[in-house]
Amino acid sequence: MSKSYKEKLANITTFIFDVDGVMTDGKVYLVRDDFVRAFNSRDGYALQYASKKGYRVLIITGGSSVRVKDRLMGLGVTEVRLKSKNKLKVYEELQEQYGFTDDEALYMGDDIPDYEVLKRVSVSTCPQDAAEEIKRITDYQSPKKGGHHCVRDVIEQTLRAQGTWFSEDAMEW
Repeated sequence: MSKSYKEKLANITTFIFDVDGVMTDGKVYLVRDDFVRAFNSRDGYALQYASKKGYRVLIITGGSSVRVKDRLMGLGVTEVRLKSKNKLKVYEELQEQYGFTDDEALYMGDDIPDYEVLKRVSVSTCPQDAAEEIKRITDYQSPKKGGHHCVRDVIEQTLRAQGTWFSEDAMEW
């Protein structure tokens, strides 16, 4: 019998996230010739906290916004890969670069380009409003929609499972 996603959280060392539709609600606004996205501050807190606790946090996105990259790097994200046309190839490159295994990885994606990576990782997750094809193959479907702290949901669950959530250093950004 295979392990439940809750049991597999014990091995996670690496969080990997898509951006549009996961960290954001998928809406992209054009403001003064620039694309603008809204991020959830609870997701931001969880990202920086996971990073502070020593977890590897990686981003694989098809987007090309340097501002998005700068924001995420400012939260302590390990690496942001922009313009990712083939996410599985980028995932494999990141595995080689950082030395993590599929069993150590949790990925959250919401649409078809995330499909192959979701099939590879130990813990595959998606927001509540993900594409049907994605919902069918994930271990865990957050009750939260993209951009509405679904990232916080999976980070918090993982850190709680490993006993590293809400320690003394949690009070500081």
